Amino acid sequence: MLPQIISSYLAILAFSAYLEVPKKYIFFSAFTGTVAWTSYLIILQQDHSKMAAAFLSTALMAVLSHVLARVIKAPVTVFLIPGLLPVVPGGSIYKSVYYLIQSNQDLSTHYLVETLQIAGAMALAVFIVDSLFPAIIKNKSICGCKKGRA
Repeated sequence: MLPQIISSYLAILAFSAYLEVPKKYIFFSAFTGTVAWTSYLIILQQDHSKMAAAFLSTALMAVLSHVLARVIKAPVTVFLIPGLLPVVPGGSIYKSVYYLIQSNQDLSTHYLVETLQIAGAMALAVFIVDSLFPAIIKNKSICGCKKGRA
């Protein structure tokens, strides 16, 4: 598991550089993605589905992105976009297209549905965190923010 975690950090570091994340935030953005991938692997080891693992790890990463954005005073997207990279269902979409080319409709459809479920779970997790985080911040002083300000 450790080689995967280190590889995810390095991959997201390179992806962040490619996205032109400001240099002072690049290591933090790689950290958010590493947290997402590590939590994804841990959740999968607990015999949960890929969809549940994607939802929970994306939610954790989105919360971390919001906290870092407020602590470091940077836009949330600087941490959120690179952080999503390791959880994106690239393998499932690859298998879907592969089996489509092989004329295996059943497996192609299976992996396409899996891809859409994982992507939907990720989008839902980001939406929920983005909706609830400002409301929580308004009620409690978190990350050094004053009450009523986000």
